Amino acid sequence: MAAGDGDVKLGTLGSGSESSSDGSSESPSGAGAATEGGGWAAAVLALLTGGGEMLLNVALVALVLLGAYRLWVRWGRRGLGAGAGAGEESPAASLPRMKKRDFSLEQLRQYDGSRTQRILLAVNGKVFDVTKGSKFYGPAGPYGIFAGRDASRGLATFCLDKDALKDEYDDLSDLNAVQMESVREWEMQFKEKYDYVGRLLKPGEEPSEYTDEEDTKDHNKQD
Repeated sequence: MAAGDGDVKLGTLGSGSESSSDGSSESPSGAGAATEGGGWAAAVLALLTGGGEMLLNVALVALVLLGAYRLWVRWGRRGLGAGAGAGEESPAASLPRMKKRDFSLEQLRQYDGSRTQRILLAVNGKVFDVTKGSKFYGPAGPYGIFAGRDASRGLATFCLDKDALKDEYDDLSDLNAVQMESVREWEMQFKEKYDYVGRLLKPGEEPSEYTDEEDTKDHNKQD
């Protein structure tokens, strides 16, 4: 009878009528307020039992969407070579184009976005000005670890840790054929999106002297 009493109380809350003492709300043939109360009790019980699974599914979907949004915010819209946000003024807007020149590793590190607004990085021996992508390559960007450094190994191995960076010149001789092909593909993407500035010099290698004509010619090709 305890179960019956509980059902009657649920029926009373739903119908606004008093419950009968004989548990008539349980009976399919009951009439009046008791019958109406029994219908409300069944509806409430259905929500409490079947509705719990639905709420759990909704919660799981919400968690998945939240996780996807956080990944989208963390890693950017698409690809390491994506440009800066359209319509937003970046540090590149106030900087003149850099004249073509070659860089040693030490010289390249000066352009990490913290000492100067200009940001450079190297891929497969080529140095690119990625200042207009400062939201990605700046100190607070998701790929800021590559700023002022040779990013070839990190791009080839899909590694964003400091382990992918070397303080000395990296000839990439230990990379396999697939990884080297990946480096070349990244080089082409950076050539399409950013200004090519010059070469990354090997130890003891002398920088080339570029004329204004060569510099203008290279910039016109990129435009």
